Amino acid sequence: MNVLRCNEIARLVSEALDRALPFGQRLSVGLHLLMCRPCARFRRQVRFLCAAAHRFPEGGEGGGLPLDVGLSPEARARIKRALESAGR
Repeated sequence: MNVLRCNEIARLVSEALDRALPFGQRLSVGLHLLMCRPCARFRRQVRFLCAAAHRFPEGGEGGGLPLDVGLSPEARARIKRALESAGR
């Protein structure tokens, strides 16, 4: 079996979003992910982003993200206070 490097695993994880990988590649990726925490984290992040993109389709039902997404005035004030105290 060919040992794959992290950059090759990242490419295959991304490709797996668009097509089914052959058995040998799936096996190699799976074994690598069992041993490599950064690559496993990358795959979780890619899956999260893919799921988020599907929840908010552009022009789909629900119209995507609402236009009024933002921080509440209270949250803005808390962040402003934290930044001011960190700058002292």
